[in-house]
Amino acid sequence: MRYSSLAATIAGASLGVTHTIFVQLDADSVMNPVSYGIRTPTYDGPITDVTTNDVACNGGPNPTTPSDKIIDVKAGSTVNAIWRHTLTSGADDVMDASHLGPTLAYLKKVDDATADPGYGNGWFKIQEDGYTNGVWGTSNVINNQGKQPITIPNCLPDGQYLLRAEMIALHGASSPNGAQLYMECAQINISGGSATKAPTTYSLPGIYKQDDPGILINIYSMSKDSSYVIPGK
Repeated sequence: MRYSSLAATIAGASLGVTHTIFVQLDADSVMNPVSYGIRTPTYDGPITDVTTNDVACNGGPNPTTPSDKIIDVKAGSTVNAIWRHTLTSGADDVMDASHLGPTLAYLKKVDDATADPGYGNGWFKIQEDGYTNGVWGTSNVINNQGKQPITIPNCLPDGQYLLRAEMIALHGASSPNGAQLYMECAQINISGGSATKAPTTYSLPGIYKQDDPGILINIYSMSKDSSYVIPGK
């Protein structure tokens, strides 16, 4: 059996294995508790329809729990989104290693981070890690004990934001709606920014299309030298 066929068979067998949740935020040397300032679900399932409002901050098949907390973050600092299989998993249980794909992070400036629904315009990307020398962004997070480093731009205006951390699993993405998108939104307050740049913003849903080359893709036909187009703006 060719490698690509064998890998696809293994991927198909693991479609239901070990999803993931962005459970807590490590910010300014403070590891906040699980679900503190994050709209976490109790179920670790993905969003597969990129046209729904659920692609912004999760929900729908994975109902999220509101939080009344806001996390203070300094502009220019690097925070860590912490990913776990479940809300009670440890650093050795992040996501199944077969769930290969990119990691991304977005911000949206809002008036009230505890009340804004997330979906709609206003989002801009601040982090991405795709495919480099045969290694996927999700593998980097798994091998980093579930930590996704995200640098907060120092050029932003102060205020409240939603921080959307995301991992996209592409093991089943060779067919429509096969990509698995995992995301949650943290509620943060950024201070110390210079307010020297107004980023171009986009809508969620909207920036992803079901047939984007980074979402509808057979990753098992790729070599370590293959290029990959990370989705989103």
